[in-house]
Amino acid sequence: MLKTLIQKIKEGRVKGFIEETIWVYSYVKAFWLEIILYTLIGFAGVVFSLLSSFVSRDVVDIITGHQTGEVVKYFVMMVGYAVASLIVSQVSGYLSSWIQIRVDNKIRSDLYEKILVTDWESITKYHSGDLQSRWASDSSVISSGVLSWVPNLVVYSFRFFSALFVVASNDWTFAVISLLGFPFSLFISRSLMNKMRENNDKAAAMNAKMSSFNQESFSNIQIIKSFNLVGAYVHQLRELQVEYKDMKMTYQKFSMVTSIIMACVSLAISYFAYGWGIYRVWSGAITYGTMTMFLTLSNNLTGTLSSLTDLVPSAVSIATSARRMMDVLDMPKEDYSGLEEAREFEKKYAGEGISLYMQDLSYTYHAGTEVFKNANFEAHPHEIVALVGPSGEGKTTMLRLILSVLRPQGGSCYVAGGEGYIRVKDSENRYGSQYESYHAEKKSPTREGERLSLSASTRLFFSYVPQGNTMFSGTIAGNMRTVKPDATDDEIIEVLKAACAYEFVEKMPEGINSEIKERGGGISEGQAQRLSIARALLLKAPILLLDEATSALDVKTERRVLRSIMNDNYPRTVIVTTHRPTVLSMCQRVYNIENKMCRVLSEEEIELKIRDF
Repeated sequence: MLKTLIQKIKEGRVKGFIEETIWVYSYVKAFWLEIILYTLIGFAGVVFSLLSSFVSRDVVDIITGHQTGEVVKYFVMMVGYAVASLIVSQVSGYLSSWIQIRVDNKIRSDLYEKILVTDWESITKYHSGDLQSRWASDSSVISSGVLSWVPNLVVYSFRFFSALFVVASNDWTFAVISLLGFPFSLFISRSLMNKMRENNDKAAAMNAKMSSFNQESFSNIQIIKSFNLVGAYVHQLRELQVEYKDMKMTYQKFSMVTSIIMACVSLAISYFAYGWGIYRVWSGAITYGTMTMFLTLSNNLTGTLSSLTDLVPSAVSIATSARRMMDVLDMPKEDYSGLEEAREFEKKYAGEGISLYMQDLSYTYHAGTEVFKNANFEAHPHEIVALVGPSGEGKTTMLRLILSVLRPQGGSCYVAGGEGYIRVKDSENRYGSQYESYHAEKKSPTREGERLSLSASTRLFFSYVPQGNTMFSGTIAGNMRTVKPDATDDEIIEVLKAACAYEFVEKMPEGINSEIKERGGGISEGQAQRLSIARALLLKAPILLLDEATSALDVKTERRVLRSIMNDNYPRTVIVTTHRPTVLSMCQRVYNIENKMCRVLSEEEIELKIRDF
């Protein structure tokens, strides 16, 4: 035993278990008053159980003539203690559920928040299904196990030693018989603990695998149907189910064998106690009532001993789940310490707009892929600036760096305000007769703008429309209000018109209150994109990022949307990534991202791209 403990200490398992326990109870300490109350109620239940045993003894002795007394009185007392025990048990169960739900909610909300503020590249190492499994399953294991450990350890110990004391003080031989199974239970529990830790790790990994498979399947039902993959996916699910079944049944066989052995030992001890009790009664050493009390308490001792040993594998389950959650929570977090400064900056320069600069930018993914090396980029109020280039060269990565979802290894990335960019009408209209054409012009070229380095806090400067369908289930108005909860219907209609979306929304049965399904079901990709752009405009952030946000639109509608946005008097800086150069003539600058560089294209190069498209 000592050798095994020393080995586990060397492996760091004991230290890890202590760290996991401390982490779990960092959440529980806020509920220490409730837990103490739960423990005291448990004590009360033990006391009522002992008193009920004494009364039962006296009732039996009165009935068998070994003692005189009032049968009705003792019977009423026995019923009263039984009812009291029942009430205490129900109150204890209610309090247990109350604490469990509160701890579960606390852990889940904390984990949910910390996942959302975790460094993006770190969190993407986990499949979303695995994160869902950790968030749902592991938090429940911990919250339900919290009351299965320290409070129950105290209550079970009190129940065990109090029953042992009563038995030993009346007849020490029964106490010895009751403890015969203790060494065997300890040995079995130790073997079960090692198997259970191994099984918990496998079960957690398997649950994450199943969750990931189900999530991806349900999210891509259309693809599965389109490629006639229903049979293949059903087959994959059945294979996973067989794998899960084999894993569970392997452990279940071991658990079954140990349970049968422990049950046989418990039965042998119980029958031995019965036989010994009958012998002691026949020999006149004890009364029938005392024997009844001893047998009841002996069963309590055996049951309580089993409950105490069961706490060991329970602790293993809690520790396993805690370790899985700690793995996520210990990942690097984003820095929001500059949020107040960013809010003041936005308030100060909202009227004249905010410029964006990326200078000598260098970035390499954790996996080792270098994307940028000394790249430069800038965009100013009243401008549309385009990012073009081959797929996979870094256009979306650039937007993630701008949003500080990724952090560069080199260079400076910042916003600037107060540089004096103003909106100037073009002498030649590039947008067509329906819209006037404008460009940005620096009013005071020698003036240095106030700077603020990009961070998680500066995201409030941006509205972002990513690739793909980003609509949620619910009404169109509800989708719009996710970014501005207090937006009026008129404000929503205004941005829908600006994104050329109101022309189809007003024809829908309920207008802006019409329902759309998950991931924009019920509307086309082009319509979903225009709604996404409208939502971004509603936020009215100084800088608008459009990542292939018009790819599902026809060229005419795409140009209408961008013209409408730039016809707005608001000093907005617009940055758009695109594979379609048809809108490049509308842009003040076009940057080509290729070979780790970000380079401004000349007018001749832009014309060539448009002509060759």
